[in-house]
Amino acid sequence: MPAAASGPGRAGRGGGRLTVGAEEEYLLVDPVSRALSPAAEKVVAEAGSELGDRVTTEVTRYQVEVRTDPHTRLADFADQVRSMRRTVARAAARHGLSVISTGTPVLAHPMPPPLTEGRRYAESAARFGALDDEQSVCASHFHVGVPDVETALHVSNHLRPWLPTLIALAANSPYWQGHDTGHASWRTVTWARWPAAGPPPYFASRAHFEDLIADLTATGAVMDRGGLYWDIRPSHHLPTLEVRVADAVCTAQDTLLLAAVVRALVATALADIEAGTPPFRPQPEMLRSACWRAAHDGLAGSGVDLHTRRLVPAALLIEHLLKRLAPALQRHGDLDSVRTGWARLRADGNGADRQRAAYRTRRSLTDVIDHLVNALQQ
Repeated sequence: MPAAASGPGRAGRGGGRLTVGAEEEYLLVDPVSRALSPAAEKVVAEAGSELGDRVTTEVTRYQVEVRTDPHTRLADFADQVRSMRRTVARAAARHGLSVISTGTPVLAHPMPPPLTEGRRYAESAARFGALDDEQSVCASHFHVGVPDVETALHVSNHLRPWLPTLIALAANSPYWQGHDTGHASWRTVTWARWPAAGPPPYFASRAHFEDLIADLTATGAVMDRGGLYWDIRPSHHLPTLEVRVADAVCTAQDTLLLAAVVRALVATALADIEAGTPPFRPQPEMLRSACWRAAHDGLAGSGVDLHTRRLVPAALLIEHLLKRLAPALQRHGDLDSVRTGWARLRADGNGADRQRAAYRTRRSLTDVIDHLVNALQQ
């Protein structure tokens, strides 16, 4: 929720490549009971000896957040993600705990959750009440370097129609409070309850963006720019576009795939902007509906083709996206990696599919948590 002290992205093109970085949020669990553990401050202090300010607390005491540096080479990005996950897992183990990466807690936990101390969190709880009760959800945020806010807003307009496809690809939160929600990404559904969340508006100009922020702040819908929880937003403290639509994903491999896809989306949008190609503008109601459908079905069912307004297999929408992104993926040297990652998801499913597969073996939610613990560093 708060503005990050340092961040994972900056404007820049190394050898024609855009920079990409990520923020990942993890949950701490007791390895015996598998219950959430409110020990984030201890684990962050332990991990901070290696990671410095790239590891921090989040809104609840169950959560730890890490931030990568900006990278132009995906291999370097992947190495850092894996290293950070190992470091946090070691730090947690020294306190007798385990770490999982999932969009929502699996088992039932006390409500409201214990909030991290601080003026901002206390003010949020006082203003938004029960909305903060579900703040134990976790996401993956991707930052891609862009030169300025104006460019970021233009890119955001081009990315909006692809949000449902990204939700389906990253879905990793089927369980909430100890039961299957019937959704692949329950985090997407709960997060959409905030006043400024979900797909961002289409922005006609920088002035439109600034006027809307002023109005939302004046009416109390957000406390400040950090409270803009749209799925895409210009970072309020870095020269990047931040894509916030993804659940916290199980494995480092999943993070790698999403980072490559998000960067290619931004690169493709920049090329379209330079060519004067206008963005596709789906009806807001259809875009919101398509996001819900993606959160419900994930990769295992159907998605909404926003051009035809008809249901099609979700996997087909992913194929269309990757075909659209192929030139940008090739230019960044990521095409083979993305093809390999997509083949893995086609065979094994996304995070939600894998969580449910772990449950089916013995119909045990503790097996789901054990699966997530083992998957963290893969």
